[in-house]
Amino acid sequence: MTEEAKPSRQQAEPAVSVVGPGDGEMIVLGTTRMRVLEDGSHTGHRLAIAESVLAPHAQGPPQHRHARHDEGFYILSGTVRFTVGDEDHDATAGTLVMVPPGTPHTFANLTDQPAVMLSTFTPDLYVQYFRDLQAELADGRPLTPQANIDAMSRYATEPATHPA
Repeated sequence: MTEEAKPSRQQAEPAVSVVGPGDGEMIVLGTTRMRVLEDGSHTGHRLAIAESVLAPHAQGPPQHRHARHDEGFYILSGTVRFTVGDEDHDATAGTLVMVPPGTPHTFANLTDQPAVMLSTFTPDLYVQYFRDLQAELADGRPLTPQANIDAMSRYATEPATHPA
């Protein structure tokens, strides 16, 4: 092998990311706890993954649509009600719900038991939205509908009441 043809030792290979059961960034949004397992920093920002625990009777966000990312929800335990436009879907453990860009959706836990779901964001841009909401709540201010809309708008998301 000539000197020019040798692979460069300076090129770092991508590092494997391992997030253990007690690891990950914790984001608390009222009664919902979100553990960020991958914020996009290990995937070239192509994918983010979070585990969320929805308390009993937890209402989710207002119905909204994303312009630039797909969102996936895999239900690990409990039942989560997804509202897509005017349709309700009760998703139980083992159910996957995929929401493409432009699709109006929301979710809630209407039951007396906690629900746990794994969420994916492709690409990762929406993780920062949850960080922004946590910062808003940490300042002691209630999360107003307008503050939520303002935060959504920074991440190519809008309330579903606006026309597509």
